[in-house]
Amino acid sequence: MKDIDAIAVLQDPVRRRLYEYVAAQGREVGRNEAAEAAGVARALAAHHLDKLTEAGLLESGSRRLTGRSGPGAGRPAKVYTRSRAERSVSLPARDYRTAAELLAEAAEQAGLDAGLCAAARSKGEALRGSAAPCGGLEEAMEMLAARGYEPHLESVEGAEGGEEAAEEAASVVRMRNCPFHAVAERFPPLVCGMNLALLEGLLGTDGPVRARMDARPGECCVVVESSKDNDD
Repeated sequence: MKDIDAIAVLQDPVRRRLYEYVAAQGREVGRNEAAEAAGVARALAAHHLDKLTEAGLLESGSRRLTGRSGPGAGRPAKVYTRSRAERSVSLPARDYRTAAELLAEAAEQAGLDAGLCAAARSKGEALRGSAAPCGGLEEAMEMLAARGYEPHLESVEGAEGGEEAAEEAASVVRMRNCPFHAVAERFPPLVCGMNLALLEGLLGTDGPVRARMDARPGECCVVVESSKDNDD
């Protein structure tokens, strides 16, 4: 299916709600959960989830949601996750990815890592403009979301006092999406270093939050945390 056809599948409002919910979870989602989140019947959710899978926007599998195995554990349920494939539409056609890869290759071969990071940091500062350094993790998440990073607070094991207390205890913001993923896959040290420098410029380095490298499969290589967590 062409990218433009796949993206057109999201025109249906229910289908779009289901896609956005599954994409935001960063894990497998069952039909019952997706239906409840979208406020629709399970049968309708199943229909739209399968359409999203056919379009290549979601990937499906099956597992037992009860966590049990063996006799009496029940049949495996169908589950969905966001597809790892990228979709983009440009009219007329453009090929910025190839240009980015060629520039990254040339920079890597010429040893221009430091110059690229300096340019990225300056770009981040320019994007921030005259605003003060980012004032906290909540503000950082808003800024990161606006740039497509899909930030989320890392869950903290053993946090007590309910969801509010857990959010306060979680001091690390991770990002489910890397806007430079395609190029970063080919040139990880170069592009991840550029990404870190860009976010340092965007968020500031002398405020209450800081960006640092902490790569984890399937997520952006940079995390954002409270600076005070590292003052000890």
